[in-house]
Amino acid sequence: MSDLPDPWTDFARELGARMLRARADKRMSQEQVAHAAGLATFTYRKLEKGESNPGTAANPRLRTLVALADVLGVALSDLIPTPPRGLPPGR
Repeated sequence: MSDLPDPWTDFARELGARMLRARADKRMSQEQVAHAAGLATFTYRKLEKGESNPGTAANPRLRTLVALADVLGVALSDLIPTPPRGLPPGR
């Protein structure tokens, strides 16, 4: 395992932070957002943390991001951070 920072992990955490801020602005619970977007609450909680499995950065589907943006009342472009440089190919 490398000690170098992983730009994808930082990107996923920023996505989660943006989701959390948008949810707080809407005064919705994680359960409410998850249900309205068609997700399991557990899945939504993990996305807000920026991970999918312990130690693995989140990588949500486009359909999930579009549904979340709609439920949270934000533009998709406001939800997604600027893509990081230095992402490894694949994955």
